[in-house]
Amino acid sequence: MKSLPLVLCIFGVVLVVAQAKLEEKFHWKQLAFDWPSKEVENEALKSGQYVVENNLPLGVEKWSNKLFITVPRWKSGVAASLNYVDLNSNDKSPKLRPYPSWEANKVPMDKCENERGCPLNDNSTVISTFRIQADKCDRLWVLDTGLADILGEGKQVTPNAIVIYDLKTDKLVRRFTIPKGQMKEDSFLANIIVDSERSECANAYAYIPDLGAYGVIVYSFRDNHSYRVKHNFFHFDPLHGDFNVGGVNFQWTDGVFGMAVGPLKPDHTKDIYFHALASTKEFMVSNKVLQNETHVTSPDAYYDFKYVGDRGMNGQSTAEVYDLETDVIFYTQVNKDAIACWNTKKPYVADNQGLIDSDSHTLVFPNDMKIDSEGNLYVLSDKMPTYLYRQLDPAAVNYRILTGNNRDLIKGTPCDH
Repeated sequence: MKSLPLVLCIFGVVLVVAQAKLEEKFHWKQLAFDWPSKEVENEALKSGQYVVENNLPLGVEKWSNKLFITVPRWKSGVAASLNYVDLNSNDKSPKLRPYPSWEANKVPMDKCENERGCPLNDNSTVISTFRIQADKCDRLWVLDTGLADILGEGKQVTPNAIVIYDLKTDKLVRRFTIPKGQMKEDSFLANIIVDSERSECANAYAYIPDLGAYGVIVYSFRDNHSYRVKHNFFHFDPLHGDFNVGGVNFQWTDGVFGMAVGPLKPDHTKDIYFHALASTKEFMVSNKVLQNETHVTSPDAYYDFKYVGDRGMNGQSTAEVYDLETDVIFYTQVNKDAIACWNTKKPYVADNQGLIDSDSHTLVFPNDMKIDSEGNLYVLSDKMPTYLYRQLDPAAVNYRILTGNNRDLIKGTPCDH
């Protein structure tokens, strides 16, 4: 009987950890779409416009009762790239609804003979998007790569562009084509981070990391103008390009990818945190540095970029988000099937990195994550390496949306105040 208190103590610890776990909100074996009719769906299947197994969810964002989910056109047969599901749905595997419409997700059938891509009949068209973000002014910012069948023919249907929607009206606000001169031979744009305040909607900025050519494109909404920034910290770490996820071993050279906008400080600046995907190191720079084109594109800006710290072995991360309520940055750890955290008020050292959740079943390749104004974290895991290099099992659950409350998730970790 002397061991009973110890048993109870251990049991209590297990309960605390279990309560902090992410909960599964939605899951899919394969994605299904809300087609206008069964006849339209059958025709899409017959023509190859819709190849079920080729549709992989990648990016996530939450606004109101909509949970947006992106489906890049890695392969042919992607039904729609920009979609959403109703968060109030009781269906555990809801059908994806194209946003803002089916028409806006269609790929032009004309051949693209010129390097600028095919002309669009509708500027609200989204060819292929990886990540998106809703800003504080109820606008959805979409980074459209314009690429179709990336792993196949690799067609550049339209140039890379920023597409912005008014979420209250579902109307197009603006489409901005990224100038060709700001793109490099190895450029690959798969993320967009928005820096905005509700009191200054017209003065918003977007930061677009170029993971393939190691740069960041800065876009000013007010000026409708962009420019390219380069820095050594945008490159990958050659010692951390080896990945083992879900039984798949692969090597990537992805540079700057994850980014998070910190809080507004008394001097009206914000710290912008960033890291390369094939790296375990974290860096930061002031948004005022990034927003000063003359300065940030000159050699004088080199030392304005700061090293923050190292996440440690196997700490490669696809995405990070800052939570204003707790001062915590949540981030993915793809080699560990995990979600972790760091309190920005503490030094960026191993002892201050908290483990939120780790699961080799539900968190195989946590690809994207977002946090809403109520402190709810949303994580999308999708087994992407298996999709890219092997073959997913259509009888197994392959894609998941997991969620949890910020304060519950950090309880008992070094991230808790």
